[in-house]
Amino acid sequence: QQQQQQQSTQQGSTQTSQSTEKKEEDSTELSSEVAIMKPILRFLQLLCENHNRDLQNYLRSQLNKTNYNLVCETLQFLDCICGSTTGGLGLLGLYINETNVELVNQTLESLTEYCQGPCHENQNAIATHESNGIDIIISLILNDINPLGAQRMELVLELKNNASKLLLAIMESRHDSENAERILYNMSPKQLVDVSKQAYVQEVLSDESNGDNNDDDDGHLGDEDSDDDNTSPKQVGHNIYILATQLAEHNKDLSALLKPVNNVNDYGAQALEYYATHTAQIEIVRHDRTLERIVFPVPPICEFLTAETKHSVYTATDRDDQGSKVTDFFEKTDDMFMEMKWQKKLRAQPLLYWVSSNMSVWSSIAFYFAVLINMFVACFYPFDMEQAELDGRFSAVIWIALFILLVIVVTVPSASGLKLLFALSMIRMVYTVSVAPVLITLGSLNVMNKGVFLVSYLGNRGTFSKGIWKMFTDCEFLYHVGYLIICVMGLCVHEFFYSIILLDVVYREETLLNVINSVTRNGRSIILTAVLAVILVYLFSIVGYLLFKDDFFMEVDPADELDDLETGQCDTNDCASVTSLAADTADDKENMCSTLILCILTSVNQGLRNGGGIGDVLRNPSKDEPLFVARVIYDLLFFFIIIIIVLNLIFGVIIDTFADLRSEKNQKDEILKNTCFICSLDRSSFDNKSVSFEEHIKNEHNMWHYLYFIVLIRVKDPTEYTGPESYVHDMIKEHNLDWFPRMRAMSLAADDSESEQNDIRNLQTQLDITMCVVQTLSQQLLELKDQMTEQHKQKQRIGLLSTPAMPQNVVAV
Repeated sequence: QQQQQQQSTQQGSTQTSQSTEKKEEDSTELSSEVAIMKPILRFLQLLCENHNRDLQNYLRSQLNKTNYNLVCETLQFLDCICGSTTGGLGLLGLYINETNVELVNQTLESLTEYCQGPCHENQNAIATHESNGIDIIISLILNDINPLGAQRMELVLELKNNASKLLLAIMESRHDSENAERILYNMSPKQLVDVSKQAYVQEVLSDESNGDNNDDDDGHLGDEDSDDDNTSPKQVGHNIYILATQLAEHNKDLSALLKPVNNVNDYGAQALEYYATHTAQIEIVRHDRTLERIVFPVPPICEFLTAETKHSVYTATDRDDQGSKVTDFFEKTDDMFMEMKWQKKLRAQPLLYWVSSNMSVWSSIAFYFAVLINMFVACFYPFDMEQAELDGRFSAVIWIALFILLVIVVTVPSASGLKLLFALSMIRMVYTVSVAPVLITLGSLNVMNKGVFLVSYLGNRGTFSKGIWKMFTDCEFLYHVGYLIICVMGLCVHEFFYSIILLDVVYREETLLNVINSVTRNGRSIILTAVLAVILVYLFSIVGYLLFKDDFFMEVDPADELDDLETGQCDTNDCASVTSLAADTADDKENMCSTLILCILTSVNQGLRNGGGIGDVLRNPSKDEPLFVARVIYDLLFFFIIIIIVLNLIFGVIIDTFADLRSEKNQKDEILKNTCFICSLDRSSFDNKSVSFEEHIKNEHNMWHYLYFIVLIRVKDPTEYTGPESYVHDMIKEHNLDWFPRMRAMSLAADDSESEQNDIRNLQTQLDITMCVVQTLSQQLLELKDQMTEQHKQKQRIGLLSTPAMPQNVVAV
């Protein structure tokens, strides 16, 4: 019986515990009246999707007899479900749990969609509402939401992320500070910065505890492959940092707290440094021609853009008719974005990435090999297959130099030391195994190095993914293929082919390219001038053939009799006779104008190569000859027209073109140094301003920040666009570049407005002083008038009292 009683007691207790658990679950679950709000809020959010201004306004006011402000009602609903109406503003963790956190998130997302676009009326309705809605949103960011945070931290992070986005939406595209001041009213700047730091530290410590050694710490910033459902702590901290950056424009204390401090051991300083380097800002021009500043996170894919591409785009971007480089820069954004994606794929292949990242090294090695090979060819050709003997002292010097260089390279590695060590080693091998094996070794190394360079070139340009046709239409790629073919021909055919690859110095040096361009840029003018010279020489040849045919007798040196002497195929007596015969025939002359074509060739060959013209090689006539004067005129005309005028015209075109190229280069360097790439404002515009030119091009109008923003729009989900992002996306889609600021900057506008306000204050002060002076003078005039009036009255009284007496004689009568 006792056992039965115990079993019944246990059964009763288990039933009681199960019933209590069911009651607790029923108490934590949302009621149907509250749960239905989630699809309703989602529906309202979708109504305002893509920043539908009409529906955003309609939710606030229906223009009926009975209006329902659904914007404020949604804010009050957030206030209710977070428990602030019960006095629990600081106890959010007691009211937010796993069952209602999705509803809170949906409420925040709906409120965010109400404001973005921007819809200033809805922003004001939320910011100025009498409920605790703004305070609730701030508390969601600043406070720890426990016990939910201890169990499901990802839900808390998503909640803080949505809350920060909502505050940014309330301040979006506003030129006043009312909403920002309302947010800052109940917010501690230090607490806001600490929350962003804590998010960074949380992820760093989590990575260290999990043994995550991945160096790619910024994969959360909006990459096209990222998953929005997994919100990392660093992403939340970054959004809070952007919120703090926006608020810092209206609070000096917050601005001072956001300045990074160089402290490697402090996680907080590392967080601020990380956020600052991965945050960018730009200025855009809206439809109403007002400037707006945008702060955004840099997409991680932007870090894959190579430094070579940045330098090339910065220096090679052309200016349009208005003097702006934005048009050409915008056209290159597609190629740069493709390069970013290819470089990201390249990182997955370590060997190919290493080869591609050292492309400049392979190019330098190839040129070094070319110089070294040609030095050996010039010094030792024709090659003697036997081993050359080297003086003992010189050999000792080489061995000592090799040892010293080896020690230097091992202790202090440098490129120049390695080059010199390799060159001395090759010289030592020349006297050890002869020249030919050394040249074969160097040629083979050069061919392999150029092959590696081609692989690195294709890897850097992403040509592997563009197809064969794209590969063989790349002129630069064809140039390097031709270089490789010449190296192979030098190795397999003849050593003299190596001399051709020395012309690579023209490709490597911009100054030599300008020298070549000075000839090719105005090539048509030069060719036409040369044609004119040929025509004139043709005319002079006809005159010479008709009048001075006998004057074209010139000395010739026949080579037939000297062949045996040069080849050594004659006996001693025969060679002596051939030598005497060559001496006798040295004075032989031939008529070089026997035919017109021969006369033309002689005039071109001898006339253009001699400084005095054709007259330097013709027979010197006697003054008694009948055509002496005509011959003098013929020689002088040829000299003045052909030598002085025509040839100097050609030289002048080349020299002027080279001077123009040099001046253009100097002007281009001056523009790059003293002109903003985006807005085209020059350095002098920022003299005596609050922002220097260097700060302007680094922070306000950084050309790479504009590229990053375009990339952000490409990789971001269109449904997540903010108002400015949607505006820029539409402008890019239409290829409209009016959103780029030109000859404008917000800092200059602020300085101008501030200077105008100062002028107005000065004028107001002067006006007040003048008014005071006028009032003082008016008062003095009134007092003076009163005094004059009083004196006049006194004189009248005195005049009445002192009337003159009657004369005595009149009285006697």
